[in-house]
Amino acid sequence: MQVVTDWFKRYLSDPQVVFLALFLIIGFVVVITMGHMLTPVLASLVIAYLLEGLVRTLERRGIPRMAAVLVVFTAFMVFVAAVLFGLMPLLSRQVTQLGQQLPSMIGTGQQALMRLPERYPELVSTAQIEELMGAIRTEIAAFGQTALSLSLASVVGVITFVVYVILMPLLVFFFLKDKKLIVRWVKGILPRHRKFARTVWHDVDLQIGNYVRGKFWEVVIVYAASFATFSAMQLNFAMLLGVLVGLSVIIPYIGAAVVTFPVLLIAWFQWGWTADFLWLTVAYFIIQALDGNVLVPLLFSEVVNLHPVAIIVAILVFGGFWGFWGVFFAIPLATLVQAVLSAWPVQEVADEESQPEVA
Repeated sequence: MQVVTDWFKRYLSDPQVVFLALFLIIGFVVVITMGHMLTPVLASLVIAYLLEGLVRTLERRGIPRMAAVLVVFTAFMVFVAAVLFGLMPLLSRQVTQLGQQLPSMIGTGQQALMRLPERYPELVSTAQIEELMGAIRTEIAAFGQTALSLSLASVVGVITFVVYVILMPLLVFFFLKDKKLIVRWVKGILPRHRKFARTVWHDVDLQIGNYVRGKFWEVVIVYAASFATFSAMQLNFAMLLGVLVGLSVIIPYIGAAVVTFPVLLIAWFQWGWTADFLWLTVAYFIIQALDGNVLVPLLFSEVVNLHPVAIIVAILVFGGFWGFWGVFFAIPLATLVQAVLSAWPVQEVADEESQPEVA
């Protein structure tokens, strides 16, 4: 019991620490239990947080707050409209074309697999290939059932999407416009003494802001480079694959490994074992190498200083909690945990064994 008492004295003796711990626990519980209902609010809050940096930049140039908000919000809506009415229809067409060509791709792959026992009888048997093809057919059937269930629920999805398209811009605008009012209200319900919380927030705000803005530009740059390369080499579904490669950088290490398979498979189905396939493979890995060794250090520098194991664990844990948003914010959330642990005050507790004996 004395060990537990000493632990509490050492780590939880400061009331500010207790308050911040309770605040974080309540926040996590609310997001876990009510995250689905609050998705548009949380997403709008994140977008407003990202746009706030642009608003502050305009304010520093002498533009009034309201005018800066209107300029940034208008630019944001133009970007959203370009994505919805320019990029999304093209992606939809390419996904449909990929679905139409999928049976012929599967047939080509099956023929290639059936030739393996003839070429390498000591390594691959016909029974193994038939077992593999059976597993592939089972997975395709399961995927078809999933796609059918999604299509049946598409009406609800469309309604939800329309609600989000209308609701989220309004929330973003009011979060930007009334930022000072919202911050003043939040400060009013917080304890007066919050030096420890301010220290943690200052570190987290710097880390998360730089990380998310840097990640946005990394997605855009990698997408643009991939799309330009795939288009120049006349690869099928260049736009779709470019978007996938761009989005893959959201998930460090894992995303790049996963997206490599569709890129190389589609290139192989289009060209086979030819020079075009080889050059496409080389170009793709050059993009990945430049992203990891040039772009990431340039955009992030020493902003995020986490071990790769910590990054992967954060992706698995927070992704399991909150899906896509958990994966996207895995590193900022891990940075939050790191900042809290680094700033956590430790109260020195005297060790009984080190105390001098009293005569």
